[in-house]
This record gives sequence, C-alpha cells and structure tokens, in this order.
Amino acid sequence: MPAAPNPDASHPDAGSACAPASGRAALMSDRVIDWTVAPGLVPYDRALSQMEARAATVARGEAAEQIWLLEHPPLYTAGTSANAADLVDPDRFPVFEAGRGGQYTYHGPGQRVAYLMLDLRDRGRDVRCFVSGVEQLVIDTLAEFGVRGERRDGRIGVWVERPDGRAGTVEEKIAAIGIRIRRWVSFHGLSINVAPDLSHFDGIVPCGIRDYGVTSLAALGVDASMADVDAALMRQADRLFGPVRPT
Repeated sequence: MPAAPNPDASHPDAGSACAPASGRAALMSDRVIDWTVAPGLVPYDRALSQMEARAATVARGEAAEQIWLLEHPPLYTAGTSANAADLVDPDRFPVFEAGRGGQYTYHGPGQRVAYLMLDLRDRGRDVRCFVSGVEQLVIDTLAEFGVRGERRDGRIGVWVERPDGRAGTVEEKIAAIGIRIRRWVSFHGLSINVAPDLSHFDGIVPCGIRDYGVTSLAALGVDASMADVDAALMRQADRLFGPVRPT
C-alpha cells in the first residue's frame, strides 16, 4: 500500500505531479483568504513567529487563511537540507534557520516574499499538487509582465531563459519556493525577485545549485513596481486558490 500523506513535512518543490485539471481544481476553496501587505522591512524572526502562530490558529479553525506579503532586510535563510559549504560568506548578512524545506536562499529589499497559511484539508490534502499550485501562482504572475517562467526537473524554483551572445540562451532563477506543512496547514511560501540587489546572492549558493545564476524582473528589463507585482499575485491567487480579501 502507498504511504499515507504526511501532514507535517517540508516540501521545497513540487512537482509537476499535479494533474492540470482535476489537481488544480482541488486547490480551490470557497473560504475567503485574508490578503495582507506588510509595510516596511519585516525582521525575519518576527515574521517566522507570526506566520507559525497564524498557521496554528488556522489549523484550530480560529482564524481565516492568510497570504501575507512582505519584504525582509538583507539576510540568508537555511532550509532543512542546507549544506554548510553553500554558505560562501557567512559574515555578510545574518543567517536564520528557517525550518522549511530546501537549502540556502536570500531575502532582502526589492524581493516580494509571500507567506501562505492555507488549509490543505479544504484543498485536496495533496502536498505535491499544492506546491505545484504555488509554482503556478508564480508562473502566471510573471506571465502578466510578459515573462515566461518555467519549472525544471531537479531544480527548485521558477526559471527563465534569456538571450546570451555566447551561449545562445542562459537559464536563471527568478523565484524561490519553500513550503512547510503542519497539521495540514501550509506556511513559508515563495519569493519573487522584483528589483533586489542581485549581488547579495553571491554570499550563498542559492538553493544549492551552482551552475545557474539568478535574475529579477528589473534585470530582464521589466519596469514593475512592488504594487504592480502584488496586484498580479492577488489576481492569480484568487483564480488558483479562491477568493481573497485585503485586510
């Protein structure tokens, strides 16, 4: 018999294991999701404690689901699979143990982070399908700006190709995804590089992948504000996961 799905697990990426029609339809719910945009730069330790607390109240049925958008000051986070050798410059920025799946990643100004506290008991109880849905949220958001985001087998996150005079095209990462599930409620989520300082990624091997670089909407020539990205994310979240309301 197949193993039962684990309601308490880390899943750094997905999987295109989700059937496009039936799988994504299961991610929809009539429950209204609180949509919250935090002002300023939110310290990582405070964000971690707040999202864990919100996920716990969602699991107990005491709060609405939430998608929380924010920016962090410059920092690195280590997932449960992080390799110490991938922290190239440990003194550059503070380093936090994230408790999510995945390896090292960077967060900082100009990067939109979205933490998703969603109840998978109402969304099919399929973790792979859920994470695939989070990937699709990023891909569909990027498409609103004329950017084609893609999945890559064996490589976490969302990737784009851009022209390169020497190699023809190069692939670079534009968004990271790392999900934790506890009592069937998700927390952590995704980050999209809107216009961060890409040199800040030099202090780590992002997600343990050495052979590919990182990019951003700004580096691709897309003139999009954080508010523009937020509006696109909100439209696509409403389409993929169900109704959202600003709080």
